[in-house]
Amino acid sequence: MQVKWKNETQSEISLKNFLSRHGVSHRMYSALKSRDDSFKIDNQKITPQRKISSGETVTVVFPPETADPNVLISHQQIEIIYEDDNWMIVNKPAGLTTVPGPSNRTDTLVNRIKGHLVAEHTSDLRPHIITRLDRFTSGLVLVAKNRLANSYANQQLASHQIDKRYLTVVAGRIEYNHGMIDLPIGRVDNNFAREVTPAGQDAKTEYWVKNRLPTATVLEVKLHTGRTHQIRVHFTDAGHPLLGDELYHGPLNQGIKRQALHAVSLQFYDPFQKRELSFKAAVPADMLKYV
Repeated sequence: MQVKWKNETQSEISLKNFLSRHGVSHRMYSALKSRDDSFKIDNQKITPQRKISSGETVTVVFPPETADPNVLISHQQIEIIYEDDNWMIVNKPAGLTTVPGPSNRTDTLVNRIKGHLVAEHTSDLRPHIITRLDRFTSGLVLVAKNRLANSYANQQLASHQIDKRYLTVVAGRIEYNHGMIDLPIGRVDNNFAREVTPAGQDAKTEYWVKNRLPTATVLEVKLHTGRTHQIRVHFTDAGHPLLGDELYHGPLNQGIKRQALHAVSLQFYDPFQKRELSFKAAVPADMLKYV
């Protein structure tokens, strides 16, 4: 892919600084400058030492990302909510693992996306998962389709500019219509499950009550940090584990056979189109009766 950027400042600027202002990370710049055809002005190659004058337009050539031979292709179906040259928004079903691992290397979300990209004959064949979900959590997953999109998205993640909202159904009735849980989360000993622990990492979970039922509460949740199992841990610690969440001892007899957690909406800024993109996913059937 090629991107053209103009030096809109009134002064001369180094190429590295110029690219940094356009979201090119230090790591990506190092990879680009190792190639002799990465940077051009007026269709002429320039070196990384070249200063960029006011008004000049630089063409940056990003080499295609070839396929990872260790990631197998799966042609199983995926539900694509949105796709363009840089992004994919996928509605992941509960039960599908997001990335390959020891227990599943052949048919994860990444394997399926790779199969889709190969079928579409795209030049970049290494999908970057930006908003990863647990296996039994359903909903929207943001995927960057190239190096530059991945860099943009990770910078937004680091500065908490990607707005992810979840729907969840927790046991019991939560009294307050809105609240913030601010408790550290970490691993205790070698347990797979996380816990609220003073030695853990900062974790903030904001919630709004959407519906109260006799034995459960439906919540909209926003994560202000991204700790493993954060929603599940925080509400379990509060005495309100998620319905169907066997790992965290949630009720297993209320019609939901997995943790009742669904990534329902996603909003982020697209630097390519210079506008906000916003998406929603339909509530899955096993949670719909509660919502």
